Amino acid sequence: MSNDFFKHKAESYEQVNHRVANVEKIASSILSRIHFSSGMNIMDFGSGTGLLLEKIAPVVGKISAVDISKSMNQQLEQKRASLGCELEIIERDLSKLNLDRTFDGIISSMTMHHVDDIKAMFEKFHAMLSSGGFIAIADLETEDGTFHTEDTGVFHFGFDHEELEEFAKRAGFNDVQVASVSRVHKPQGDYPVLLLTATA
Repeated sequence: MSNDFFKHKAESYEQVNHRVANVEKIASSILSRIHFSSGMNIMDFGSGTGLLLEKIAPVVGKISAVDISKSMNQQLEQKRASLGCELEIIERDLSKLNLDRTFDGIISSMTMHHVDDIKAMFEKFHAMLSSGGFIAIADLETEDGTFHTEDTGVFHFGFDHEELEEFAKRAGFNDVQVASVSRVHKPQGDYPVLLLTATA
């Protein structure tokens, strides 16, 4: 993702009902599975306009939002004052560049299918977590390629539960669990969404 594929849709991104509803279900599932605390510093990978992180913000101390899209980051910046925690915005392609930091946890919503090398990304996640830290990664389950009707830098048509679980285990994660947590309703079909949680 070297281009800002979301430049033309950043301002209207949160006006799509099925998108907002999906992230609300993802956030609810993460909150029910992960024990957050006010001292935590977590990273949101592919944070976009902050749909996910604004739901998590009230229960942590700081969120580092990492996204490649300048236009999406600009939309997130407008939310800074209303969030329930400290916010750091990092404009970076984490699939190509490193971030020499450690976090208590990493959350992500609907971003992994934009990442070419899934194996390398899970390994990078593991290296960026403090001992005992967690990941909570949500994305599409395997689909037929019709979810995206425009080019937004898609490398994968969703993921199989066992496939994603294996990537996490091979990267060194423990307590790996994958569950279906949401369903996106689009005119062209319904698309299940999974959530993978694990600890470092």
